[in-house]
Amino acid sequence: MNGCGGVSRAPIGTIETRSLPAVPSSTLAMERLHSAVNDLKRHPPPFSSGIIRLQIPIRERIEAIDWLHSQHHLLPRCFFSGRRRSGGSDLPADITNGNGHSLAGDTLVSVAGVGSAVFFRHLHPFSYDDWRSIKRFLSSKCPLIRAYGAIRFDARAKISSEWKEFGSFYFMVPQVEFDEFKRSSMLAATVAWDNALSWTWQEAIDSLQETMLQVSSIVRKLRKEVSRTFILSNNHIPCKNHWDLAVKRALDIINRGSSPLSKVVLARSSRVATATNIDPIAWLACLQVEGENAYQFCLQPPNAPAFIGNTPEQLFHRKWLNISTEALAGTRARGGSTTLDLQIEIDLLSSPKDDLEFTIVRESIQSKLEVSFLLMPLII
Repeated sequence: MNGCGGVSRAPIGTIETRSLPAVPSSTLAMERLHSAVNDLKRHPPPFSSGIIRLQIPIRERIEAIDWLHSQHHLLPRCFFSGRRRSGGSDLPADITNGNGHSLAGDTLVSVAGVGSAVFFRHLHPFSYDDWRSIKRFLSSKCPLIRAYGAIRFDARAKISSEWKEFGSFYFMVPQVEFDEFKRSSMLAATVAWDNALSWTWQEAIDSLQETMLQVSSIVRKLRKEVSRTFILSNNHIPCKNHWDLAVKRALDIINRGSSPLSKVVLARSSRVATATNIDPIAWLACLQVEGENAYQFCLQPPNAPAFIGNTPEQLFHRKWLNISTEALAGTRARGGSTTLDLQIEIDLLSSPKDDLEFTIVRESIQSKLEVSFLLMPLII
């Protein structure tokens, strides 16, 4: 069900989270979840639209990425992990949905999901109406019902073939979700329906059961090692000559007295063909080891390649009316010793060029956030 497919903006009939008693293992959790969904099917809710999450705590910590890797390429799928620090993860701040409501008792580390109870996708640029379409299925009373996804940087640019199925934006509320906490885990199933979107309760619950039949309850530990393969070809677009020309052209424009440009970020596409297929989830697990102080993510709609990433940046975080940003600009590689690190730090802090670059980024983010929140009514 595409939540952006209709014109109705009326609240949906019900948004619920139902918690079941904790169990000792993921296998038992899956059995109990099957039983709970069967019972829910026998007693359908009296609403023409709604979203219901059934969740079962597991009294052991299982890594969400191990669970996702055990699901044998079920699509769509998603994975999000917070930065792992000595105190755990900074993802628990995100569990508040920006409205200050937290989950007591444990710290959320990572989330993995397969199937979509409801997804949100369109080819036009993400708009306030699209945000409202997503908001219809979310509630501060159910903080773990969330839509995971991404928005294009520039929705006006031509979409290349590998991004076609993502549209201008793609968000999904997983049908089956696995939450990894600092001391425990949780397995959940979510069903969403809306007659106004031509997706009835019966279709929704049948689709959920079909997905659940494909979910493995056996979670195998993933070996976080880089697999060896041969590179058959490596093609950069643009090539080095065209890249050098683009850099020169950008510098010429910036150096003009009346140029509106102050900073240009150039990018290129690298297409690498390998002798064997690379498992994106296994690759992401390796990135977790290398980047413990970073966010990891994976998003893969049906009939699309996997979009994975590993970044230390947090563009912005909102809690109530407070917004913070940790965007990075002006960076250096680490040195081989504490002395070299200190020298690099001094060079970075005393560099006029890097100070200007950071100022440009900070002011750009600030101005865009100010415009966004002035134009968008605040609904909490």
